[in-house]
Amino acid sequence: MSRPLRYLLLALLAGTIIVTDQATKLSIVESMRLHESIPIVPDFFSLTYIRNPGAAFGLLAGSSNAFRMVFFGVTSLFALGLLGTILYRLPEKDWMGQLSIAGILGGAIGNLIDRLRYGEVIDFLDVYVNSYHWPAFNVADSAISVGVVFLIIHFAFEKKDEALLPQELPPA
Repeated sequence: MSRPLRYLLLALLAGTIIVTDQATKLSIVESMRLHESIPIVPDFFSLTYIRNPGAAFGLLAGSSNAFRMVFFGVTSLFALGLLGTILYRLPEKDWMGQLSIAGILGGAIGNLIDRLRYGEVIDFLDVYVNSYHWPAFNVADSAISVGVVFLIIHFAFEKKDEALLPQELPPA
């Protein structure tokens, strides 16, 4: 497959994640009140509209708006640049790695759009068992998490190309 076609397919995956993420968030914002919760599976899963000004799990949520905007702006640009570089450098036949990075990119861009629009990220997927809650998350967070897990599994079980391994020298 040609490089432009491959990048087009990866961009379509990332774009689909971004559109799905933004559409679901818009639906939540338009149909629910902040902090409203709608049980879907009792004692396990609800749609709960919250806004997270911090990073994952609410880290840095108590920091000033100015600090968060600079911090998240710089780290987002760095992360997007790093992910783009990794994607470009992956071997052409490494589809698992490329799909994983495209998913992570789509999720990162989805959350970056929220930060630019609202100064915080909209979360609404609330998983819990009785009173023990996992931090609420969204489609972008899910894409990032799935992409990272697949990337870790992929690199952990990746078979090294023998042509890339150093060859033994013949005896002298």
